[in-house]
Amino acid sequence: AKFPQRAGQLLGFKPEQLAAGLLAPFIGNTYAGSALLGLTAVFDQAAAGERVLLVSFGSGAGSDAISFRVTARMQAQRDLAPSTATYIARRTQIDYALYARYRGKLALQ
Repeated sequence: AKFPQRAGQLLGFKPEQLAAGLLAPFIGNTYAGSALLGLTAVFDQAAAGERVLLVSFGSGAGSDAISFRVTARMQAQRDLAPSTATYIARRTQIDYALYARYRGKLALQ
């Protein structure tokens, strides 16, 4: 999570402006999914009229930047599904042995 924080700082953003979208400290690096998961977390908290900047950067995959303006309609729809924070809070953490078993990395005899 150091790269997004440093890039945000260089672009003039305050740490509190970045915090809602930085989920890696809580769920690990989801690679391609990181930007979109962070966006859902930001949308869960953003107020009508606020602007949201989504920037993604991947090793060899290029970069994208998209600007959104939050509307009252988005706020009205917010309670129709659990928030990103709710999903994160109810996750089940597994250890590496269980992960490896599910991914077929261990041959059980």
